[in-house]
Amino acid sequence: MTFAGNSKLTLGDLCRFQAGSAFPQEYQGATSGDFPFIKVSDMNLGGNEVHINEANNWVSTDQLGELKAKPLPAGTPVFAKIGEALKQNRVRLLTRATIIDNNMMGALANADVIDRRYLYYLLGQIGLPGLATGTSVPYLTVNVLFRVPVDLPLFPTQRKIVSILSVYDDLIENNSRRIKILEEMAQTIYQEWFVKFRFPGHEKARMVDSPLGKIPEGWEVKKLKNLVSNIKQSEKSGNHLLKIPYVPIDCLPRKSLYLNTSKPGSEAKSSLIRFKKYDVLFGAMRSYFHKVVIAPFNGTTRTTCFILRPNDSNYYAYSVLTLFQESTINYANSHSKGSTMPYAVWDEGLAEMSVILPPKDIVTRFNESIEPMLKRITVGYFEQKNLRQTRDLLLPKLISGEIDVEDLDIDVGELAE
Repeated sequence: MTFAGNSKLTLGDLCRFQAGSAFPQEYQGATSGDFPFIKVSDMNLGGNEVHINEANNWVSTDQLGELKAKPLPAGTPVFAKIGEALKQNRVRLLTRATIIDNNMMGALANADVIDRRYLYYLLGQIGLPGLATGTSVPYLTVNVLFRVPVDLPLFPTQRKIVSILSVYDDLIENNSRRIKILEEMAQTIYQEWFVKFRFPGHEKARMVDSPLGKIPEGWEVKKLKNLVSNIKQSEKSGNHLLKIPYVPIDCLPRKSLYLNTSKPGSEAKSSLIRFKKYDVLFGAMRSYFHKVVIAPFNGTTRTTCFILRPNDSNYYAYSVLTLFQESTINYANSHSKGSTMPYAVWDEGLAEMSVILPPKDIVTRFNESIEPMLKRITVGYFEQKNLRQTRDLLLPKLISGEIDVEDLDIDVGELAE
């Protein structure tokens, strides 16, 4: 493989780095605006496995000036620069002008030397966590990054490598879109049947008074604990957990039932509880973050999560989507204890939330349609994992030149940033 100038370059020759901006609490929380303002947690959102397509926070142009923040352009690779997030070695591409917070960094490519998409793959390969300074809290510095030596192929070869690897990224993003559609379909049908009461046969139903307002006759109002149980199967750390996936609360995405990442069992250390496949992991610490997912496997988490399991399998889909409702999140938040780091309470708290309990024949019919969708969402974890692993096996071999693509006839086409 021919490298640019046949000489060693450094990252400082290929790009410049721009650190993020401080993001005061009073500016956070807007779900729309002129610019997305992303944190490291946004890289964990469903749909953000490659490109940043979703953001939890937005700011206006006026706020941008107040914050003295400088957006990064579309196509910029971004990554965590400090703490636990840095250890996960996640790099993402921006799809539009975006502000990043001060726990992140962006790499602005020197367009005369390197393709921006190739820079994205290169950053994912060089081992950012291994370049960190600091012991208790690892962090990256621009000075260290600038000096990293790099062998760089010529532009045509860069584009061929990008063309090969982007096939896997496209498959990953297509899967994410399908998962999102399934989630939206399940939510829409739940809202139609159990919020707007437009369930099959609703035309003949008579509405009656209840503590939760008008509900169809024959339906009941019960407590959440009548619908699901909080499972508290404690677990000790040890070598027996090495092959069991570990899902701490920071792995849970916001406002998505789809779990797209986990950690190795070796990282499971304290306050551990077991969960089973298809249980619901409900983020109890700072519950307002709306972290509610379906477990795609047996594993462990920490007591910062509730493990909630439907009491009746016929009510599975209804239970999952009831737990996912914004009203449930609001109730959990209002029944939390603590100010700096509030925790939702189950006993005498969320367990006592009033819920509508439809007749079994209606929820069984709902379950027959929706449960397969929800379980299909969990399959996405394994599909995405396999695609990432295949891509990540190819990545170092392509970047290093071990797999030589220089003479391959590859149509690089118009590759998306």
